[in-house]
Amino acid sequence: MSPLLAVLAIAGAIAVGAASPGPSFVMVMRTALARSRRDGIAAAFGMGVGGVIFCSLALLGMRAIFSAAPMLYLGFKLAGGAYLLYLAARMWMGAKQPLVAATDEAGRSQLRRSFLLGLATQLSNPKTLVFYGSVFALLPAALPLWATFVLPPVIMTIETGWYTIVASVFSLARPRAAYLRWKAWVDRSAGAVMAALGLKLIFSSTRA
Repeated sequence: MSPLLAVLAIAGAIAVGAASPGPSFVMVMRTALARSRRDGIAAAFGMGVGGVIFCSLALLGMRAIFSAAPMLYLGFKLAGGAYLLYLAARMWMGAKQPLVAATDEAGRSQLRRSFLLGLATQLSNPKTLVFYGSVFALLPAALPLWATFVLPPVIMTIETGWYTIVASVFSLARPRAAYLRWKAWVDRSAGAVMAALGLKLIFSSTRA
């Protein structure tokens, strides 16, 4: 896979992962519902910064290790593909499970606290770290310099942009009901994309 296609594939996988309901989704939704839209957007920026941190770790740490140990790189691709298939199965099986969000009493907007809450939620989820490592295995072993500079702002834009949409939408009542009504289709579509990426990683590893 060429570096450009790999970057595009990673951007697509991160977008699908961000859009899939999980702890981060519920936290931003809860913040927007219980506090304000501005607080939800502040939490979205926290998610974006957390994504950039994971992206930087993947680029600076994992790439150096993979370059020094090609067999480890191969093993990580196999493990990454298996994990993406696991995520796909979880998304598919949980597609019809209801999404429940708790709400707090409305209070004064605390943007800094909401930002830190979003950042902490992103960084404290070990599955997010493994997910980033899995999708970054799509990159070729010899990574061009331009990709190193392009990926962090791309990740920031995707993570922050999606959760800003979540905060804006779920500060209203009617769109939330619509999402819950179509949740099964959204989750199963996301699971299908994850399964396709996982199989691609596994098959590309066996052909190497």
